[in-house]
Amino acid sequence: KPEFTQIDLDMSYADVDDILNMVEGFIARVMKDVMDTDVAMPLPRMTYRDAMEKYGSDKPDTRFGCEIQDITEFAREYIGDFPPFKNALGMNGGSVRAVVADNAADKYTRKVIDTEIEFVKGIGAEGMMYIRYADDTPSCSFSKFAPPDVLAKLCELLGVKKGGVAFICAGGSKVLSILGTVRGRVARELGLIPANTYNYLWITDFPFFEKDEEGRKYVAMHHPFTMPKDDCLKYLDSDTDDDKARVTAKAYDLVLNGTELCSGSIRITDYKLQEKMFKLLGLTKEEIAAKFGFLVDAYRYASPPHGGVGIGLDRLAMVLSGADSLRDVTAFPKTKDGSELMSNAPAEVSEEQLRELGIELIKKGE
Repeated sequence: KPEFTQIDLDMSYADVDDILNMVEGFIARVMKDVMDTDVAMPLPRMTYRDAMEKYGSDKPDTRFGCEIQDITEFAREYIGDFPPFKNALGMNGGSVRAVVADNAADKYTRKVIDTEIEFVKGIGAEGMMYIRYADDTPSCSFSKFAPPDVLAKLCELLGVKKGGVAFICAGGSKVLSILGTVRGRVARELGLIPANTYNYLWITDFPFFEKDEEGRKYVAMHHPFTMPKDDCLKYLDSDTDDDKARVTAKAYDLVLNGTELCSGSIRITDYKLQEKMFKLLGLTKEEIAAKFGFLVDAYRYASPPHGGVGIGLDRLAMVLSGADSLRDVTAFPKTKDGSELMSNAPAEVSEEQLRELGIELIKKGE
């Protein structure tokens, strides 16, 4: 694992705004001293939910448009018999979404679009539909279910003009992240991303809980020590999944041009609340005592409210310098086996050092 440099900030008697304001002062100073650039303060903020709805990512690149559009209700009213739409509309939380790219029809021929469809299948999509407005009238991949007047209405709703292309996905929760990936690919291929532009964005109000990969139980999205927002505490005593999904955390990420620079949160310091959060995550009393007993016990004797954030200095340097990889800006990069060629670390350990640590090396077979 390569070495990395991190700027850590922890503050007592602070809430979210205090920490975000402190970090913004740091960013303003770095940008002025290093890049001779003034950054408008305060930095914009966006909730996790809005980021996912608009950009399909919790670390969105906001230097270009092509925002995700929700056409679920239009699909329900006008194209509800089209099987992919019908299946999505029958799902709990299913939706139909689209990303529109102007002046893209020449680039995205039918053959190129087929390649994009294969790509999205490789990242979990059932498929992808499209509208291509190359000639005087638009065409689409679901024309049997969308007569010309319906297609014209859909183009008007989406803002698809002559020369434009719309990519459409239908399904469950994956639709947003899939179209978020499509959005980034389209922007790069069409050259929509401006150079020498630095778009900072705070992402706030992260969900506290998320389903595990099997979708069976809830786990903590960040970590189980993050403080829930005050107006969400009432949902913690509910056993329903819907109420767990309503709990948001005092957690925040700073994003620059689609790269996460830092992540932080306000910590839980009430030991009763901390125990409750552990139980909601499915831990037994015995597991809580074995894994986190020291923490819960410490909080019994009071701790100041506190929070913090860790800024990845290497990531910031990578974005500001236009580097393609963290390896290009890491001060002491390592090889794939973890060795460091300048100092020849890791080196052999002396017998005296082993004795100090209470460790004995026994050769295999002895």
